[in-house]
Amino acid sequence: MEHNTVENKNDITRDRVSRSRFFYYVGLFCLVAFLLGGCYNLYKHKYPGKPDVTVQESSLYNPKYK
Repeated sequence: MEHNTVENKNDITRDRVSRSRFFYYVGLFCLVAFLLGGCYNLYKHKYPGKPDVTVQESSLYNPKYK
């Protein structure tokens, strides 16, 4: 009985080295995507700066009394 199959040398399940290389690049891509997404999220929610708050003159470091 003959099997009419062609061996696919590009199949990652056949070769352990190409499979580990594939998983390495997939993991590296996921890591870079996660880092870029985190940096973008931090940039989007960045601190707007010092708010303009009114402070009583009597509570300053050098208080001013009337």
